[in-house]
Amino acid sequence: MSSLVGIVTVALVASLFMSFTVGANSNSAPIAPAVGANALSTLRGALLVGLVAALGAVAQGGSISETIGHGLVTGVTITPLAATATLLTAATLITIGNSRGYPIPSAFTVTGAAIGAGVALGGGFAVGTYAEILGFWFAIPVVEGVLAYGLAWLLLDETVPDTLSIPLLAGGVGYALANVQLSFLPAPHSEQGSIAGVLTRQLDLAATGIGEASTALVGGVIGLLTIVAVYWQLRRDVTTGINRMLVALALVVVFTSGGSQVGLATGPLESVFESSLGLPSLYLLGLGGLGILLGGWFRSPRLIQAVAREYASLGPKRSIAAFIPAFLIAQVAIVLGYPISFNKVMISSIVGAGLVGGSSSSDGVSAAKTGYTVGAWIASMVGGGAISFALYHALAALPGLG
Repeated sequence: MSSLVGIVTVALVASLFMSFTVGANSNSAPIAPAVGANALSTLRGALLVGLVAALGAVAQGGSISETIGHGLVTGVTITPLAATATLLTAATLITIGNSRGYPIPSAFTVTGAAIGAGVALGGGFAVGTYAEILGFWFAIPVVEGVLAYGLAWLLLDETVPDTLSIPLLAGGVGYALANVQLSFLPAPHSEQGSIAGVLTRQLDLAATGIGEASTALVGGVIGLLTIVAVYWQLRRDVTTGINRMLVALALVVVFTSGGSQVGLATGPLESVFESSLGLPSLYLLGLGGLGILLGGWFRSPRLIQAVAREYASLGPKRSIAAFIPAFLIAQVAIVLGYPISFNKVMISSIVGAGLVGGSSSSDGVSAAKTGYTVGAWIASMVGGGAISFALYHALAALPGLG
């Protein structure tokens, strides 16, 4: 029993270490375009990353945590020792990349490490799940690059007034946010509810004959109010309005990143919390949120600078164009329960938006930096699997742990 308690303790510390690393690494990328556009200072951005990402972790982190904990290997239940091997491997690799200024994709690393430890435990490959996740990963750069490029082209087109394009885009984001599922909101037939759903029930709109369309109607009203608010701000001062829109979008994306990334730190411990500790997963998400909060505060400034300055120099409008696809793709991933790398998500958007108007030494995308990062993505997944596999066997061979 004392041996089990020791292993579980090490696994919890490893999860906290991993969530700290995620907060320093993956959750810092969304704020980078706002910093690069000089709408926010690096230190203020780091402070907001910690707070907002931690909130997103608790509110939206459950689905991806479930996939990491139960969906990547078949035939076995992840043990505390396997969880420890997974988290130590992934957190160490990401920390090395962080210290050298190269954002290592947490999703690639954790997925590879989880598969490696699960196979070492005697599990089988969940081939169908891998195909779905890999398909989604391959689609991200294409879909995001095209969307970001198109939005940047629209926002930079001088024939389209800012008071038209920016409020309409803000309204779309407002509508999407109104329908996002959040863990702290109740729902009649689900564990999570949305702002639009709660308002629909509070106003008893379903009884008016509108039926299922009532929630969409409430979401539409929220989107319309967002359009009016942004339009009013732009009419007062265009520059201030654009910068405030940029910061607001940055915080929305940071919130989403917390929900999509915390599962990478908490997923391997899903089975441990259920079987060994008998605690609900909300406590596990709270632990992950704490780690993300600390990581965002203490370690994210370096990565914020790396993504903001080295990958592309974006103005406010192209930064807005980068944020919106990142937000939408990440929310889709949360709904599907697919782990994603937010570094990949943000860099794909930054590259797409940065290509509008061509590239130069002061305005564009660093091809060399991007190429090195892609190589790190591939190496992190393959290397994470191999190292985690070996580490599990090494830990299992120690007296009292096998």
